[in-house]
Amino acid sequence: MEELNTSHIGKDKRIFKVWAPCKTNMQLHLVHPFDRTIGMQRDGDGYFVAEVEAPPGTRYYFKPDSKTDYPDPASHFQPEGVHGPSEVVDHSLFHWQDRDWKGIPFKKLILYELHVGTFTEEGTFEAIIPFLEDLADVGINALELMPVSQFPGNRNWGYDQTYPYAVQNSYGGPDGLKKLINACHQTGIAVFLDVIYNHLGPEGNYFHHFGPYFSDKYKTPWGEALNFDGEWSDGVREYFAGNALHWFENYHADGLRCDAIHMVYDSGAVNFWELTTEKVKALEQELGRSFYLIAESDLNSPKVIQSPHIGGYGFTAQWLDDFHHALYVLLDKKGKNYYTDFGQVEQLAKAYTDGFVHSGEYVFFRKRKHGASSAGIKGDKFVIFIQNHDLIGNHPSTARLGGAVNFEQLKIAAAALMLSPYVPMLFMGEEYGEESPFFYFMSHSEEELIKAAREGRKKEFENFNWEVDPPDPQDEATFLRSKIQWYKRTDGKHAILLKWYKKLISLRKSTPILWNFSKNDVRISVAGQQVLALLRQSADGMEKLIAIFNFSDETAAYTFPYPDYGWVKLLDSKKAEWMITRDREESGIHPERIVSGEQIICKPQSFILYQSSKL
Repeated sequence: MEELNTSHIGKDKRIFKVWAPCKTNMQLHLVHPFDRTIGMQRDGDGYFVAEVEAPPGTRYYFKPDSKTDYPDPASHFQPEGVHGPSEVVDHSLFHWQDRDWKGIPFKKLILYELHVGTFTEEGTFEAIIPFLEDLADVGINALELMPVSQFPGNRNWGYDQTYPYAVQNSYGGPDGLKKLINACHQTGIAVFLDVIYNHLGPEGNYFHHFGPYFSDKYKTPWGEALNFDGEWSDGVREYFAGNALHWFENYHADGLRCDAIHMVYDSGAVNFWELTTEKVKALEQELGRSFYLIAESDLNSPKVIQSPHIGGYGFTAQWLDDFHHALYVLLDKKGKNYYTDFGQVEQLAKAYTDGFVHSGEYVFFRKRKHGASSAGIKGDKFVIFIQNHDLIGNHPSTARLGGAVNFEQLKIAAAALMLSPYVPMLFMGEEYGEESPFFYFMSHSEEELIKAAREGRKKEFENFNWEVDPPDPQDEATFLRSKIQWYKRTDGKHAILLKWYKKLISLRKSTPILWNFSKNDVRISVAGQQVLALLRQSADGMEKLIAIFNFSDETAAYTFPYPDYGWVKLLDSKKAEWMITRDREESGIHPERIVSGEQIICKPQSFILYQSSKL
């Protein structure tokens, strides 16, 4: 694939290329290591082209209509930030050591969402590498990096990206990301990148000066909508579809998480997502390995993960927010104030057996009916979580789950996640009960943007009647308070929770029943208002697991089903080794063995896992 901005055609000879279909002329302005201005030739597809000698490290601008210097919209590196010159990158010079890497089947992934800037003190790609062995020891086999494309300043969630092809300079730039992915693959860890194709950040956004990248027909909450279906939209579609291939080809990424796909508006015959997923499929055939696309979607629509041949978008999987919402409100009773339409244990049951909880019913929050049924769709088409960046950073308390529920409930939540018929994702630090907040933060340089962001956060918090103002997102202290405290993972309750996660992940990886993602082999029984039993079984129905969750503060009874079966306990959250105060274990509370038809008394806020055995 020819890169959109520069392609190497010989020793230091490069073709510079920029899309500007409505411009009459274009100049290439080289500014380092020498100053030179070159006229560019227009081709028939709205691109301007120039063949120039420019070794790696050459910095340059484009001049639309020969007037003002602007960075390359398809820049691969912005070493001086979003307002500075672009830099030539030769991807062929990096020495990859992952030749034998074949990837990991999607259904076997244990994803781990990570923000580069707050995961380590240094806040760089290379600083993550020493932690990879520890993550692998827990059972993590896939990192999902929050957006790493160039954003303004040196701290940001990443969703204010301005240059989708460029790797953030303060994180370590292109080579830093490649070193991290190289090390991940050598450690047996896949890498997913969070990408944004629904808007571009405001600061340093000079795309208007090149072409009709934006549309005034639609709106997004974060900025101008992109032009995927209007006049001149072919170039925009190719730009963003090509970005997906860019990460796979030049950075050896294993997959992409596509942000808020419902905010990509395209009424054309071939939807942008169809175009993109088909291009990715073609690249898979060319390179002989699998690439995964995960959608974040607010649609609750099966078409997101259905084949384009039947009108779908073709994504590998999509985030399942309904699972989190249904579980969260059972754990945190105050959650009902935030997730108004949730709160019944039957909704969590539906999340396990069907997927979407809202599948066409009236939803109070939306003031309309919402969603369609996903019953029958295999579980490995969904990614679930009990925490992620949005759920923490945009919650009125901005606290992690541990700030809303107790230690016993954290263990229940982890078990509900890991024993599900879905692909699980953790948020950094979740595995040991990280207590640092994860605030929204930024480092803009334009006062109007800073003011707008501050006011926007305050207004958002007011909507939830929160009495405390959110922390100032521009203040560096807000960013620093969001850094995780890795050293805590070996102390006290944190060490116990870490061991609990390791046990659950080990069970998931070593138990074939948990690799069965067929919804036909998932059964749910509900006892009372707060007890749920999740049955997982093998495809032939001969082997079974029952996970019993008591979300209540009271003891509750559960009667084991299936005649002719006995049950052996595999895991019990009330055993001494999983308790903060270990001398408080009550003997015999959950028996080691039980037979079908017998009743078990479940302790308050407890989780027990049993495996079937023929009598």
